[in-house]
Amino acid sequence: MRNLMITMSVLVILTWGLSVRVASASESPNFAVKNVSEGVYVHFGKHLDIDTGYQGDICNTSFVVGSRGVAVIDTGGSLKVGNELREAIRKVTPLPVLYVINTHVHPDHIYGNAAFLADKPQFVGHDKLAGAMHARHEQYDRLNAKFLHDDAKGSEQIMPTLMVKTTLELDLGDRKLVLTAHPQAHTNTDISVVDSKTNTLFTGDLLFIERTPVVEADVKGLIAELEKFKAVKYAQVVPGHGTNTTDGITAFNNAQRYLNQLLNDIRANIKQNQGMEKAMETAAASEKDKWVLFDIANRRNVNTIYPALEWE
Repeated sequence: MRNLMITMSVLVILTWGLSVRVASASESPNFAVKNVSEGVYVHFGKHLDIDTGYQGDICNTSFVVGSRGVAVIDTGGSLKVGNELREAIRKVTPLPVLYVINTHVHPDHIYGNAAFLADKPQFVGHDKLAGAMHARHEQYDRLNAKFLHDDAKGSEQIMPTLMVKTTLELDLGDRKLVLTAHPQAHTNTDISVVDSKTNTLFTGDLLFIERTPVVEADVKGLIAELEKFKAVKYAQVVPGHGTNTTDGITAFNNAQRYLNQLLNDIRANIKQNQGMEKAMETAAASEKDKWVLFDIANRRNVNTIYPALEWE
């Protein structure tokens, strides 16, 4: 059991992805970006788990174009993906990349950063991001080498140069981005981004659409942060994984429904002393047909949440 928990804990950091083919501003068979709103572009990552061919391109990577320059929101899981994103930006605009924003510490979101070093942007993240990146550096490098092989080369960690402690406003010229640092939820390094011009919310992995939500840090905290999002009417929401939507309330409700069911079922299991293996088989089973990659992601979630709830 202990070995299982350790193995599953290592794997939980790598639960990602959704594959979407979209009309692109940069038509490429391998890297397409979609213009989802005025000056807002998203590349939708592929729907893969580490055991089914992870290649570094599984999270949503986005960029916002203002009159002064560009802000990038997440850069993918390798230098290769980061370079593809940078090339896509150059096909849209010659304006400089002013900011590279990482929504949290997970390697599928941060290892493309190095592609933007020549642009000399500010690298922006949660005030706990640098510490988390440093602590996980060796582990993430080993995992990338194992799964990405040659594509892992050059995919160095680039630490944030601008930290978000509570909120931070970035000026792109004719539009501002408002960044919010969140308490422990998906991770302890989560930030979200709102584009003032289009009222688009970028949630990072605080929200998954269609793919099973993932919890590394605090399931109750994640449920609470989703509730906060519901207090604002956004014109559009771009999740960390999955399709963008104009119906954010439904997306937040769907994620909360799954997480609440998972929480309640694990608590019931603990109360009945049935054990974590049983919880992995039964917790949130009613949600199975509603989410992609449910079996593997749900087991990992149980492995993460169960030990914490035993001490409630």
